[in-house]
Amino acid sequence: MNDTNDTNDTNNANNTGDQYVLDLREADAAQVALVGGKAAHLGELARIEGVSVPEGFCVTTDAFRRVLADAPAVEEAIDRLRRVPPGDREAVRTLSGEIRRAIEGIPVPDGVAARITDALARAGERAAYAVRSSATAEDMPSASFAGQQDTYLNIVGPEAVLRHVSRCWASLFTERAVAYRQSNGIDHRTVHMAVVVQRMVLPQAAGVLFTADPVTGDRKAATVEAAFGLGEALVSGLVNPDVFRVRHGEVVAKAIGAKERAVRALPAGGTREEAVDAQLREQPALTDAQAVGLVGLGRRIEACFGRPQDIEWCLADGDFHIVQSRPITTLFPVPVPDPVLDAGTGGHETRSRVYVSVGHQQMMTDAMKPLGLSVWQLTAMAPMHEAGGRLFVDVTGRLASPASRAGLLDMIGRGDPLVRDALETLLDRDGFLPSPPGPPEAAPGGPPAGRAPAPAPAPLDTDPAVVTELVERSRRSLAVLERDIRTKTGPELFDFLSDAFQEHKRLLADPLSLQVIMAGMEATWWLNDNLRAWLGEKNAADTLTLSAPGNVTSEMGLALLDVADVIRPWPEVVAFLRGVGGVGGVGATGGVEDDGFLDGLAKLPGGTEAREAIEDYLARYGMRCAGEIDITRPRWRERPATLVPVILDNVRNFGPGAAGQRFEQGLRTAREKEREVLSRLRELPDGERKADETKRMIDRVRTFIGYREYPKYNIVSRSFVYKRALVAEAERLVRAGVLAEKEDAFHLTFQELREAVRARRVDGRLIERRKEEFRSYQALTPPRVLTSDGEALNGSYRREDVPAGALVGLPVSAGTVEGRARVVLDMADADLEAGDILVTVFTDPSWSPLFVGITALVTEVGGLMTHGAVIAREYGLPAVVGVAGATRLIRDGQRIRVHGSDGYVELLD
Repeated sequence: MNDTNDTNDTNNANNTGDQYVLDLREADAAQVALVGGKAAHLGELARIEGVSVPEGFCVTTDAFRRVLADAPAVEEAIDRLRRVPPGDREAVRTLSGEIRRAIEGIPVPDGVAARITDALARAGERAAYAVRSSATAEDMPSASFAGQQDTYLNIVGPEAVLRHVSRCWASLFTERAVAYRQSNGIDHRTVHMAVVVQRMVLPQAAGVLFTADPVTGDRKAATVEAAFGLGEALVSGLVNPDVFRVRHGEVVAKAIGAKERAVRALPAGGTREEAVDAQLREQPALTDAQAVGLVGLGRRIEACFGRPQDIEWCLADGDFHIVQSRPITTLFPVPVPDPVLDAGTGGHETRSRVYVSVGHQQMMTDAMKPLGLSVWQLTAMAPMHEAGGRLFVDVTGRLASPASRAGLLDMIGRGDPLVRDALETLLDRDGFLPSPPGPPEAAPGGPPAGRAPAPAPAPLDTDPAVVTELVERSRRSLAVLERDIRTKTGPELFDFLSDAFQEHKRLLADPLSLQVIMAGMEATWWLNDNLRAWLGEKNAADTLTLSAPGNVTSEMGLALLDVADVIRPWPEVVAFLRGVGGVGGVGATGGVEDDGFLDGLAKLPGGTEAREAIEDYLARYGMRCAGEIDITRPRWRERPATLVPVILDNVRNFGPGAAGQRFEQGLRTAREKEREVLSRLRELPDGERKADETKRMIDRVRTFIGYREYPKYNIVSRSFVYKRALVAEAERLVRAGVLAEKEDAFHLTFQELREAVRARRVDGRLIERRKEEFRSYQALTPPRVLTSDGEALNGSYRREDVPAGALVGLPVSAGTVEGRARVVLDMADADLEAGDILVTVFTDPSWSPLFVGITALVTEVGGLMTHGAVIAREYGLPAVVGVAGATRLIRDGQRIRVHGSDGYVELLD
C-alpha cells in the first residue's frame, strides 16, 4: 500500500470531516445517512438491555462517496439510470450491470482500506466475519428493502473482507434493488451504501421472528421460523422451517418442517450446504420454551422501535443473538382508538375493537391525503378513525350488544356479504367480544348513548313532490354556501367552514332524506324477496327500476352522449381531441388547473359549439372525479381533458340521439316487465292482493330509488366549494413563502392548515414526512374489517353453487353477458369498444360515463347498493361486484361470461 497516498487520504478525511469506519455500538437512528438503515438498527439493538448483538463496525457512506468521487463514469451511468422508465427492464438490467462491474473494479482507496484493516486488527484479523450491505434507504418504516442488497457470510482475512466490501457497494445497483427503488419513488442518487462487518456467530439454529403475524396482521401473535445451521438455508428457501405461533406467552400452534439440508460455515471461510442427520431432520430446531423466550426478546425490540419487527436471529451455545431487525412494512396500520368514544361504552373492557372500512362503502379504497381525510371526518355523520390513509368506523359497541348486533349484520350483509362474513368470523371466536353491562353503544351517526330513541317517523307517501322538495332544499343550501364563502379569507374562512361543515352534516342527517333513501331500498328488497318467492324471479327489481326518474348519476353518463352528439359532425374537432385525449388522467393526485385544451377548440370549425357543450357539462358535473370523497383529488373542472377519451369513445361507438334512445328503451323494458309480473301474479292464489301490493312497491321504488344518488352529488358539490376556497388560501401561503407549492397544503389536516394560515408558518419536515407516508400507504390494500390487534379480515362467500374455476362475487344487476374483458385501473386509460365488459377495482359516480358503452361490469369492491351497482341496474348491465383479485385473475382482452343474477364470472379462454 502506498504510504504517500495513505497520508493524503488521511489528510483529506481529516479536512473534510469524513469518517470511514464507525464502531457498531456508536451507530444510532440519527446517523442513518452515515451508516445506513441496517447498521443504525444494529446500533440501537446493541443498546437494548438483554439483547445480544455480535460485535463489529460499519464502513460508512463517506467511504462509498470517496469511491464514487474517483469514478465519474459511474456517476454518469447513474444519471442515465435515473432517466430509464420503470417498465424498461432490459435497460435497467444493462445499466445496473455496467454500474456494478465498474464499482467492483475500483480499488478500495488506501485511506479507506487502512481504516478497515485497522478495525479488523482490533477485532481479530483472522476471525470470521459477516459482511453486509446497509443502504441509507434500507429498513425504513415505509420500505424495508429486505433482500435487495447483498450479504456475505464467514469471510476470513483482510483481503477477502475488502473484496466483499466492494461487492456490497456494487450491490446497491442489483437489478432487484434498482427496480425496488423505482417502484417506491426513490431517486438512485439519494441512496448511499454503508457496509456492516460483524463477527460471525456459528449457530446451532437460526431463523426469523415476526413480532406480528405477517399474514393476518395480528399484533398479538408472533411467528418464529427456525432451521438448523445458518439462517441462509431458510432465507434461500433451501428448507421448510419449523414454524411456531406464539400468543400471550405460550406456543398456540407449531409445525415441524422436514429440514433435510443446512448451511454451515467452513473453517477456512465461506459456507457449504450439508445434509442434516436423518435422526434430526424432523426434530424441532427450538424447544417451545426457547421459542417463547425469543418472542419475549422480540417484544423488547418491538417496544424500542415502536412498531412490529422482522428480526433475524441465531442460537449459539444456548443464547440468542440478534443479527438484524427491520420494520414489517406490509402490515396495515391500526386505527388509534378515540378516548372519548371508549369512555362512552359504559366502561366495559373488550379484548379487541372492531373497525369497518369506510372506503369499501364509498367505493374509494385508495389512500387519501391528510386534508381529504380530515375534511371527510369533520363532515361525516359517524365518528371515523384513520389508519393507513383510509377511514374506518368503530362498530365494537354495536357488535357487543345482542340488541343491536343482528340489525348491524343484516344491514351490512345486504350491502356487502364479505363484510358480514368477516364480522361473523370474529364473533364465532370464543370470548372475542364480551357483552357490555350497560345500554348498547349508539349506532354510528345515531343518537348518543343514553338519549331516548326518536319517535318512529310518520308513514311516507309515495309522492314525487317529496323528492322534488329535498332536491330543492339541497340546491338552496348550496347556493347560500357559494354566495357567502366568496368574501371569506384567512382565519375567517376557517371559522366559516367549520359552521358550513355543521350544515353539511345537517343535510346528511335530514330525517326525511334518510326516510326516502330507505323507502327506495326497502321497496327494492321487498320486490326481490317476494317476486323470488312467488314467481321464482331473481333480482326482478333490477329490470323494474330501469330508467327510474331523478338519478343524477345515470343522467350524468347519458349527458356525455349528448356532448358527443355535438362534437361528432365536426371532423377537425374530433381530430383535435384525439391529440389531447388522456391528458391529465384521473389517476393523478395533484391539483393542476385546466390544461388549456378548451381554448384551442375555439379556432376550429365547430369548436365553439363543442366548447360550449363541454363547458355546460362541466357546469353540471365538473365537481366530480375518481375518488371524489377525497377533496384533494383533481376534479373534472380542474382537468377537463380527463373526459376526452370517454367523449371520443362515445363519438366512435354511438350514433346521434343515443342518450334519449337508451333512456326510452329502459323505460319500455321496465314497463313490459311490470305488465308481465303483474299478469303472472294475478294467476296465483290470492293473486289480486299480491299484484296490488307489488304494483304499490313498483311505484314506490320508481319514485324514490333515483334520489339515493342525490345526497352524494350534493356532498361532492359542496366539497368542491370548500376545496376552491382552501386552495386559494394555499396559493396565498405560496406567495408568502410559507409553502413551496399549493399542493403541499393537501398533506396538512384541516386544523393544521388553519394554524398555518393563522401563524403564516408551517413545518416543512412534517409535509415531507406526510408525503413519504402517503407513498407508503398507496402500496397497501385496505381490509374490509380491521381489529385493534391489527388483524385484517376480508371475508369469503362460502358458496358451492358455482362452476369450477369461476370467480365468485356478489350479484347486483341481473343478466348474463359474454364478451371481451377490458381491465381498466384508471378511467383516463379506458379504450372501450361496443360490447366490452369493464373489469376494475372499484367504480364511483365518476365512472358512470363509461357505463353507457359497456355490456357488463365486474369489480373487486362493491355492494348491493353502492354506486356501480345502482348505475349498472339503471343501465341494465349485468354486474358482479366484490370479486377478489378480479383485475389480477382476469386478463385484459380475455373472453369472460358474467352471470349477474347468480354472482360469478366464468373465464372462457
